[in-house]
Amino acid sequence: MGSLLSVSDIKDDVKYILDLAEKIKAGEIEEKPLEGKTLAMIFQKSSTRTRLSFDVGMYQLGGRAIFLSSNDLQMGRGEPISDTAKVLSRFVDGIMIRAIKHSDVEELAEYSDVPVISGLTDLEHPCQALADMLTIKEHLGDWKGKKICFVGDGNNVSNSLLLIAPLLGMDMSLACPKGYEPDENIVKTAQEYAEENDTQITITEDIGIALENVDVVYTDVWVSMGDEAEAKQREIDFAPFQVNSDLMSLANDDAIFMHCLPAIRGQEVTADVIDGPQSVVFDEAENRMHAQKAVLYYYMKD
Repeated sequence: MGSLLSVSDIKDDVKYILDLAEKIKAGEIEEKPLEGKTLAMIFQKSSTRTRLSFDVGMYQLGGRAIFLSSNDLQMGRGEPISDTAKVLSRFVDGIMIRAIKHSDVEELAEYSDVPVISGLTDLEHPCQALADMLTIKEHLGDWKGKKICFVGDGNNVSNSLLLIAPLLGMDMSLACPKGYEPDENIVKTAQEYAEENDTQITITEDIGIALENVDVVYTDVWVSMGDEAEAKQREIDFAPFQVNSDLMSLANDDAIFMHCLPAIRGQEVTADVIDGPQSVVFDEAENRMHAQKAVLYYYMKD
């Protein structure tokens, strides 16, 4: 069955997984399909939504999740990732990892005999992108013909959104300051997906251009975990990209606002936007669990 390290790993099954997520959320699948299954959850980075959504989701599917921090694993004391993968494969049916380096997750998947699911790396956040698309469909009715704009840092979340949007028939724009563009290889692949699906990808420093005919405005923190040393400079560089009521007015009147959370009100987004009527951030947070239950079902069901 393979592993989920990137949106590209499910390129041909994105719609199937999202359809499955809808059915799971609606209670339209069999009870406890993962009964007797165990998921190991490795956390190199702290988490609220990722830990809760996988833990509760696994429980609701009838299985069990085991939390493992870096301090709980010999991997944190120098054991090779390949050895950890081989050992865990003897005990569990799947591994979820929230990691610092994408390369570590790739190595874990290479040596694992069970599916590995990325709960976030420095390159991508595929489970977040799935939850986002589930939320968009719930609020806008469909993906095809819609446009999403990511405002801010070309980070792991924007990378995954760039890949998933064209696969579902959405146009995407990214407004970011110079020097904070998304990964070049991700952009290249996203452009290929856009050509295949007759959609558009736009990356620009011009917020006005990026927000033309936009149905979804999305942002994230300016300082991600690991970027703390750059905090002061980032606050200066990203200040013009704050999502406030003036910026939201450039999008379509019925546009929704999204944020993967946690958010810093008064920095990347103002309180009146994130707590306002256009915001769907808490639906989005809940959908992490439903989307990931679909991923767990897809990869771990016999």
